[in-house]
Order: sequence, then structure tokens, then C-alpha cells
Amino acid sequence: MNVSGLSLRDLEYVVAVAEEMHFGRAAERCNVSQPTLSVQVRKLEEALGIVLFERSNRRVMLTPAGQGIVRQARTVLAEAQRLLVLASEGRGAPLTGRLVLAAIQTLGPYLFPLILRSLRQEFPLLALALSEARTAEILDGLRDGRIDAALLSLPISSSGLAVSPLFIEPFHLACPADHALARGGALRARDIAGPDLLLLDEGNCLRDQTVAACGAGSAAGRHATSLETLRSMVAAGAGYTLLPALAVPAAPDPSGLTVTRGFDVDGPGRTVALAWRASDPRGAGLSHLAAFFRAHAPAGTTACRADDAPGTMRGRRDSVADPV
Repeated sequence: MNVSGLSLRDLEYVVAVAEEMHFGRAAERCNVSQPTLSVQVRKLEEALGIVLFERSNRRVMLTPAGQGIVRQARTVLAEAQRLLVLASEGRGAPLTGRLVLAAIQTLGPYLFPLILRSLRQEFPLLALALSEARTAEILDGLRDGRIDAALLSLPISSSGLAVSPLFIEPFHLACPADHALARGGALRARDIAGPDLLLLDEGNCLRDQTVAACGAGSAAGRHATSLETLRSMVAAGAGYTLLPALAVPAAPDPSGLTVTRGFDVDGPGRTVALAWRASDPRGAGLSHLAAFFRAHAPAGTTACRADDAPGTMRGRRDSVADPV
């Protein structure tokens, strides 16, 4: 087999099957029928002389040889996309085409609904594919090309990445209505270090930020897998926790079981930033995307300046720790 026998479309099929681990979902993603996709993947395997996938009635798995082929296929597809992007930017076109935009799990569900309408109006030719994951998973996806841009909480390991701070999001205390912290004077971060502090599981950057903010030990409190579970635990009287501003309900708890309070002027918070590969030829367009997010910083947050250094928090103490 020579290079002329390779098809970019077949490589897209292989990558889709590897990421979906299901031929039906991969076919749907590629907008082809499952028989068509299966036949083309089989032809590519025959042409290469190797089996890429283990197939059974219950699951699809990459073979060891297939893992290397899929890694290289992603590289080939990324370079092909770079060719199109370079041509587009040479014509002065704005950010267009498919863009995989990821966000950390404690941000995406609350930010995306607020900005998607304006985002689509600003970038009408952009086909967004949204996803959510933990920081480490997102950084891996950025570096291997599965993710194009990501909304993250600083600081991060930024090697090979361009990072543009967007806005500062303060934290709020959520506690049972009958808890001592539900009332009183100015609330300080150090006031909440105690056995009733509820945390997210290991691997969530918000957990590390909460621990750093109040000076609690990393093993403090009970743990939950999501912000919504934490909110339910607070309502059940299990303890109190920190919530990012965007996750705080606009109206008071109708059940009267929980109270949400802000901190004093030097209270804890996080800097949200947009990150992308420094080598991405769409850099100018992605900088435009970052500027859009700054211009549309949600209510309750503070927009960063375009020239803010990654990791800084203007007007607020930057009480964050390195994400796991």
C-alpha cells in the first residue's frame, strides 16, 4: 500500500470508532450508515495488514497495533485541518468549522447556557462540540488534539499551551439554614475550616481550591462526586461547602433548608481561562474567542484584562492550588 491509497475519511472513521468504542455511534457521528463505516474500516485494516479493533457482540477494543495507528491518524487529521485553517486565515476568514470546546465539570453546566446564544451570534460559522471533564483529562485532550480549546481554572500546567485569563469567579458559602455560619458578620475563608466542610472527590480542582482557601487538611470533611450532590448534602444537613458564583441559584432556596452567603472583599475565588495549543494556526481566532468570553463575563464575576498574566486575580486573593 502507498500513500495514495490512504483516505482521510477512512482515518476519520477509525478515530471515531476508537473514541466512541461503538460502530453505531461512530457512524452516527460521521453521518454515514454503520455498514458503510464498518466496510471502510475493514478495508483499511486489510490494506494496512493489521487488525485495529477487537470486535465482539458486547464491546469494541483497540488492539495494541491499533492504538499506534489511531494516534498517528489523529496527527494526520490535525495536520490536514491545519492546511484548511491556514488557507482560511490567509483569506482573512473568522473562526469557522468544527471546534471542540471543553470545560471543567464545575464550570461548563453553569456557563454554557449563559453564553451559547451570544457565542453563536458572534461566530455563526463555528460548529461547536461541547464536552466536560476534569482538568487532567482536558489537558491530555488538548495536547493530543482531541480538544481544540478549553475553559479551565488557573493555574494549570501550561507547557505547549496558550492561556488567556477570562474572568474571576468568587466562591460562596452554602450551608444549612440552621447552621451557625448561616448568620453573623463578615464571612472569612478561614472561618469554614472544620469537620463539617464538604468537598468534591480527589481529582477535582475545586476540591484543591476549597482546601487552599480555608486552610483545611486535604482529608477534611465528607466527599461527593458533583456540585449538585454537594448541594443536596448541604440541604440534608450533612455540612457546608463552597460553590462557585455561577453555580449559586439566582433565587433563595424555596425549601428554606439552605443559605448561601458571600465572603468579605478578600474572599476566595478562581480565575477562569481559555487555553489552546500554542501551535494551533487558529491562534488569532482563538484569541478573538477569549476576548468574546471576557466581554461576556457573567454577572457576579469580574472580567480580566487581555494583558493579565495567567494565574493572577485582580482585586481578589488568588487562593488556588495546582489542579490534580
